[in-house]
Amino acid sequence: MSKAMKIAIVDDEKDMRQSISQWLALSGFDTETFASAEDALKTMTADYPGIIVSDIKMPGMDGMQFLRKMKGIDSSLPVIMITGHGDVPMAVEAMRIGAYDFLEKPFNPDRMTELAKKATNARRLTLDARALRRELSDGSAIMKKLIGVSPAMERLKEDILDLGQSDGHVLIEGETGTGKTLIAHALHAVSARANKKFVLLACAAYDEDSLTRRLFGPVREDEPIPAMEEARGGTLVLEDIEALSPAQQARLMTAINEQGTPSETRIIAICNLQEQDRTCESSLRADLFYRLAALRITVPPLRARGEDILTLFTSLTEQFSEEYGCDAPQVNAQEAAQLLQAPWPGNVRQLINVAERAVLQSRRGSGTITSLLMNDSDDTSRPAMTTEGKPLKEFVEAFERMLIDNTMRRHKGSIVSVMDELCLPRRTLNEKMAKYGLQRADYL
Repeated sequence: MSKAMKIAIVDDEKDMRQSISQWLALSGFDTETFASAEDALKTMTADYPGIIVSDIKMPGMDGMQFLRKMKGIDSSLPVIMITGHGDVPMAVEAMRIGAYDFLEKPFNPDRMTELAKKATNARRLTLDARALRRELSDGSAIMKKLIGVSPAMERLKEDILDLGQSDGHVLIEGETGTGKTLIAHALHAVSARANKKFVLLACAAYDEDSLTRRLFGPVREDEPIPAMEEARGGTLVLEDIEALSPAQQARLMTAINEQGTPSETRIIAICNLQEQDRTCESSLRADLFYRLAALRITVPPLRARGEDILTLFTSLTEQFSEEYGCDAPQVNAQEAAQLLQAPWPGNVRQLINVAERAVLQSRRGSGTITSLLMNDSDDTSRPAMTTEGKPLKEFVEAFERMLIDNTMRRHKGSIVSVMDELCLPRRTLNEKMAKYGLQRADYL
């Protein structure tokens, strides 16, 4: 959940900055005040979690100088300027420099609140976008998003780390909802290109003419530069590669040949074909397919990931319970078995939907996970199940691991509390945690 935005109030007049601070505090904002621009500059950074309200006329460094300094620190940080009567030309100049807006004294307090809300919302979006970009360029952070310890997921993580170090083009295949785009992000994040451009293009979202312009150009005045040019030196991800027409495939093949090696632009192609009688290989011209599929990742379906299903479900319900401000639903043994046996045709995307609905049901105090799985099944007389039988031992161990994991999370790593709740001696708990790869440090 987003942190509360701050408002820094900079004004040499004590009464003015206190009155502004009190009004904005009453409006729900977290404020801090500074008697001079020099004092404010000591605490301002490029990631200041809020906005600035500053007077223009101040002794020492005035508001215009302060604004220029702040634009040098962070050009996107919103600064609302306060000006006296008759200083409108100065305020207009402030807007030209980059001020978010200005208020003329005496100003309407409601107008101040309205501006503050708009500016803080804009700031929040900017900081969230920056955090996302950093996360997507941080290999260790994004690899943590690939939750699971099943053999299928361990192989996938190894493939990402191996192929990430290579510079060849990559083809990612797998069923819908398995997280292929996240894997493309991970491949870029662990590669030598992590600090270079990452451009994602959903080919199926365009008609043929628009896609040709977006991918190769020429572009119209109101359109972004072509993706091939935008991604130069970095990574270009083509989602739904099978949506390219024969002419576009030929042009892409020419572009690949012209750059000679992937060192200029690496292409990660994502194939989303679901029809049984069509494959990525049959949908692409042979030379393009073999060029893109020189390095290949096949993402495992959720039903092949065993106890990862319970780990993911727990993680997702915790996230949604925090978002909705309620407790996460507790999964009993029967529900755990049903989650493990469900076929999950929509894979992780379907699991996300079920987890969110489970939290909403729990908040209302009605419904069960079993009913949700029934609703997702064509046969509503029973929950959907896979046709592949699984040993009882696998269900028991998966449920046991989930139970210990959930209890450790709830008690924030308190071994004594977990022992009491689960009625386990310390040695047995330690042995089971070691068996399931659970470490107390992860819960503190």
